[in-house]
Amino acid sequence: MCGLCGEITFDGRPADIGAVQRMSQPLASRGPDGEGYWAQGRVAFGHRRLSIIDLSVCGSQPMVDPDLGLHAVFNGCIYNYRELREELIGHGYRFSSTSDTEVILKGYHRWGTDVVDHLKGMFAVVLHERDSGRVVLMRDRLGIKPLYLAETPGRLRFASSLPALLAAGDVDTTIDPVALHHYLSWHAVVPAPLTILKGVRKLPPATVRVVEADGTSREHRYWNAQHVRREQFTGFSGEDWEDAVLDSLRAAVRRRTVADVPVGVLLSGGLDSSLITGLLAEAGQTDLATYSIGFESVGGREGDEFAYSDVIAERYATNHHRIRVTGDELVGALGHAVGAMHEPMVSHDVVAFDLLSQHVSQSIRVVQSGQGADEVFGGYHWYPPLAGLTPEQGVDAYAKAFFDRDHAQMAQVLQPQWTTGSDVSRDFVRRHFTRPGAETAVDAALRLDTEVMLVDDPVKRVDNTTMAWGLEARVPFLDHELVELAAAIPPELHLSEDGKGVLKRVGRKVIPREVIDRPKGYFPVPAITHLQGKVLGLVKDALTSEAARRRGLFRPEYVSELVRDPNAELTPLRGNKLWQLGLLELWLQQHGID
Repeated sequence: MCGLCGEITFDGRPADIGAVQRMSQPLASRGPDGEGYWAQGRVAFGHRRLSIIDLSVCGSQPMVDPDLGLHAVFNGCIYNYRELREELIGHGYRFSSTSDTEVILKGYHRWGTDVVDHLKGMFAVVLHERDSGRVVLMRDRLGIKPLYLAETPGRLRFASSLPALLAAGDVDTTIDPVALHHYLSWHAVVPAPLTILKGVRKLPPATVRVVEADGTSREHRYWNAQHVRREQFTGFSGEDWEDAVLDSLRAAVRRRTVADVPVGVLLSGGLDSSLITGLLAEAGQTDLATYSIGFESVGGREGDEFAYSDVIAERYATNHHRIRVTGDELVGALGHAVGAMHEPMVSHDVVAFDLLSQHVSQSIRVVQSGQGADEVFGGYHWYPPLAGLTPEQGVDAYAKAFFDRDHAQMAQVLQPQWTTGSDVSRDFVRRHFTRPGAETAVDAALRLDTEVMLVDDPVKRVDNTTMAWGLEARVPFLDHELVELAAAIPPELHLSEDGKGVLKRVGRKVIPREVIDRPKGYFPVPAITHLQGKVLGLVKDALTSEAARRRGLFRPEYVSELVRDPNAELTPLRGNKLWQLGLLELWLQQHGID
């Protein structure tokens, strides 16, 4: 798990190593164990290393193989790297390290861009072919690892974070109106390749982009999960599905124990992280480190779920750490949390994950986390209203249940120059819903959330906050084989038991029922959902600042209305609308965007 960056030129100039070094500085927290650079004419790479596999200098990056004429930088972890290494040795390859980076490099030499089909893990990789001058960029199937791009005539820069690209300079920081529409309607989700800034794009998940020496490029999507019923599962009973999911989840959790350092668990007390803990204990792991976080109650809303995480910690005798955060600590952490965001994210638990990561990183370097289970196994409230609908019929129902505001309301929020002529967010959902490969509206929503929303909200949130403290988070519910299996499950099984029916029944076979058969919880940060005191003051100051007035994104009368009653308007996802506007302005100001 690391941070990578680089520059490629196409106009005869050498790559700017100074720019690469500037990009590397904001990535230091992603890789506190080492720093490296490599340059050859028009190509330059930079890397920050977090040592998890092959802790020796042999695993350092950028990695160069002079015999094969290949150079690579890599962020992530390949869980089946040992098996692939043995396979490649059988093909005559010799290794000088025990790192997964070298497996990718030699695997690319063997299989070309098809190497992605062999990899089980999370990854963002950039490779350079010495002889052809070709550069290849690859991102994992579920977009767990980020890869941001800034293109100008004659040059391409890339980095593991958007702020790293800003540090290099010469980036168009104009707000993208389409991305802004997504941000304000789709709970801050901005689908790839867009970001909130016109001058920065991101490589979509499951995508390989090949850039030739003359600057021409092509890209293709190499994977997607088909949300249709498959012949191989004909006749499957509910019990058959549960057994198949349990077997696949066991394999996913086991894969994510691959490391040369200990692996812990972020234990919220909910079904997902509790199930991971139970499966690790079942596999024989002892003295497992687990971590839970809680906050002060605000506005009558509880701020922790320790009662449930304690049940799991006691049942499996984990080395459990309860972390309780005061209101003052929360306010003090806001600045760091906003700075850690590669893109603005309004979910209240970004701050929770940032504070949790800070504490956890003091004692361990790798954790497993339960992100993705709700999207993959149908746990959200907007799936049941879609039951019985076709994908086309489901578009409006999905938008009504999920979107923070509709297109007409957007004109009440934004200054005229920032509005879009059409409802670009709903149009995006409609295109996605009606694409082949989803049988029902529930299937289409699960696919959309897994491929888009999950990537640019929960998964991005976890990557950004953990890596801001040099902590690697692994997400077994996003094992691509498990996702493929879940996509084939009939929707009515997903929706049973008020959602996540199959996973709940799997859970009862492994962990105590009391953490499953209870009201659905969430990672609560009341001070963000109920604005008051210092947090409310920060938001007001940001939205009424000189920088905000110059930017002119929001209608002053709308902002004034929200400020007068800051907790009156909540989104369907229990988000605070004033926080949504204020967070964007806080993020832009913190990253020096005028």
